[in-house]
Amino acid sequence: MFQTTVIASGSKGNCVLVQTSSTAILLDAGISMRRIFDAMEELDISPNKLAAILVSHEHGDHTRSVGAVSRKLRIPIMLNRPTLAYCGDRIGNVQDRITIFQTGSTFTVGDITIEAFASSHDAAEGCNFCLYPTHEPQRKLGVATDLGYPSQLSVLKLSAASTLILESNHDETMLMNGPYDWHLKQRIRSAHGHLSNIQAVGLLTSVLHPGLKNLILAHLSETNNDPTLAESTMRSYLESVRSDINLLVAMQDRHTPLIDV
Repeated sequence: MFQTTVIASGSKGNCVLVQTSSTAILLDAGISMRRIFDAMEELDISPNKLAAILVSHEHGDHTRSVGAVSRKLRIPIMLNRPTLAYCGDRIGNVQDRITIFQTGSTFTVGDITIEAFASSHDAAEGCNFCLYPTHEPQRKLGVATDLGYPSQLSVLKLSAASTLILESNHDETMLMNGPYDWHLKQRIRSAHGHLSNIQAVGLLTSVLHPGLKNLILAHLSETNNDPTLAESTMRSYLESVRSDINLLVAMQDRHTPLIDV
């Protein structure tokens, strides 16, 4: 078994769960601990199965309850050193459960292997991840949100994913005509911001391969995007090349089903 669910995704909070039959990991915990545990109960996953929390970067929508979950379950928090430096106060007194990884390294939690690679997002040292069962590397989950821009490194790492959680943050027209001030619009559109719906399609064209089974669009802006628009933009492309791919849109207020990676 190798499964994933996006418990929540968006500007108000992000959390992904990955599990094998024996190990479960949270990737970020940017929503309340109660919401995380409620979702896990609905999915029939015991919190006691969680072996670690993996942190992509320090922003609050990814780290809100990292410390609380770690203290409650007595599980390690895994992050790089620059991220710890910027979110240590938010995480709180869990120094005995901090595990530092190097961006670009490969490491394991239980029977899950994790590859951490750099993202250009405006964080201290943002990471995206590929995860797979240690003995089944062909079942690879790629997680690429807060991506900034689709770098060659991202394309290389994500090109063998069987399931992809991919940022589709904003519609460019909605962003430019929306209420944000000019500086914030420029930040979002920059190489250190977020992928648009069109950029998500562009990245997918570079990593599409016969083994890709599932695509979950994630980190949608509530102000500058619409789930129907993000889905239709991606589906219009997929229908011309791979209409068999299972396409889902992750939401801010509810979890996706458990997906077999």
